[in-house]
Amino acid sequence: MDRLQVFIGWDQREQEAYDVASFSLRSRSSIDLVVQPIVLSDLRERGLYWRSDDPLATTEFTYSRFLTPYLAGYSGLALFCDCDFLWLSDVAELVASIDRTKALHCVQHDYRPTEVVKMDGKIQSQYPRKNWSSLMLFDCDHQATHVLSPEVVNSETGAYLHRMQWISDDLIGSLSSEWNWLEGWSERSKAKLPKAVHFTRGGPWFEQWQAVDYADLWLEERRILAERNRQKRVSSSLRRAL
Repeated sequence: MDRLQVFIGWDQREQEAYDVASFSLRSRSSIDLVVQPIVLSDLRERGLYWRSDDPLATTEFTYSRFLTPYLAGYSGLALFCDCDFLWLSDVAELVASIDRTKALHCVQHDYRPTEVVKMDGKIQSQYPRKNWSSLMLFDCDHQATHVLSPEVVNSETGAYLHRMQWISDDLIGSLSSEWNWLEGWSERSKAKLPKAVHFTRGGPWFEQWQAVDYADLWLEERRILAERNRQKRVSSSLRRAL
């Protein structure tokens, strides 16, 4: 594989979360990545997204995530993840673990949250296959993914999209839960870290979510990113001064 296309959901309330998700993914990857945000306003300007605002949508990419195969040109492998991820392992391991006869891979959680609100006061909705769509690896060459056209993504219900009703169950491959470890739900191991932490209820970029599991790792990742950005600014200033 020459490169992996990665699309990360972007929300204006969670720029820091996106930055850390992207940085933690890229800094640990041993394969070439092309990482792009899924920005709702950009999709609207391009005429790819015209759904009305949904008061039950918890993020700006609640539905637009399903445009991933289209945005990838229906070609090759393409990964989508929410912006509230912290990657702690090489995504190449995830790619190497998949069954290439499947059109889609995800962690098949049986997630039933007990809280009624999550990050920034948003409603914590419950539905079958919840969080399956928060990390999806698409084989965009597979015809089953081609059903996710802009017309379908803009017209079909949330249930049709998030419950994976657009694809046969036998074409959905299962990933280890380590790749989508749900903070506040998944069991924490004393022996090893998850491969990717998902702060699905809210994360340390929100003031009220500073004490969640692995918040210290997220904060350290943000510190490293800030320091690298500072060094780049200094280097750029020095080059301009010469």
